[in-house]
Amino acid sequence: MIEIKDVYKSFGALEVLKGINLTVKNGEVLSVIGGSGSGKSTLLTCINGLEPINSGTILVDGTEVHAKSTDLNKLRRKIGIVFQQFNAFPHLTVLENVTLAPRKVLGMGKAEAEEIAMKQLTAVGLAEKAAVYPGRLSGGQQQRMSIARALAMSPDYMLFDEVTSALDPQLVGEVLDTLKMLADKGMTMICVTHEMSFARDVSDRVAFFHKGIMAEIAPPAEFFGAPQHPETQAFLSNIR
Repeated sequence: MIEIKDVYKSFGALEVLKGINLTVKNGEVLSVIGGSGSGKSTLLTCINGLEPINSGTILVDGTEVHAKSTDLNKLRRKIGIVFQQFNAFPHLTVLENVTLAPRKVLGMGKAEAEEIAMKQLTAVGLAEKAAVYPGRLSGGQQQRMSIARALAMSPDYMLFDEVTSALDPQLVGEVLDTLKMLADKGMTMICVTHEMSFARDVSDRVAFFHKGIMAEIAPPAEFFGAPQHPETQAFLSNIR
């Protein structure tokens, strides 16, 4: 599981996370929603060790992410993360993009890496695009390639940071379908999202962040049907 205990994070004088406490259990899908600057994306980069924290503790399967003794490169193999931007290597084919990390980081042979990559590309509906360069893909296809690339490392956890926000509306559905597929397979996921239908239909719990605090967390029916915190109520009233 992922355990977050009293975590504070600042960028200079700006306090972005203010005492976050959260446990995400194996197989759970947690959607994190909230306004811009509320700390949602920062939380993901702290979980992955991409950003240091000022105080508190983040544990992944009992390993303290920010301890000096922790091998972050080894730990990150457990934690896939997909961002808004696709970050593909334009000079490599889709297949080469997906096999790169297994070969370079895990030391996997080409044949094995390609077998795993094709399995993941098939899962996200991109098997026929394996030999294509990223520039020939639509935005939705590029984002699905990014998901396949993360999955090729066989992570135990997946973190998604607004993965549909850079897409045209007609492409959002295909990426959300991929996330639903992962949820159905039991992948543990933390999804920072502004897609309320996804949060409502796929999540086990929904968390609302406001000005660096986790103001509310509840199962979707309770969260959307009877929000308790005034800021949650105001946020939801503005997007309905």
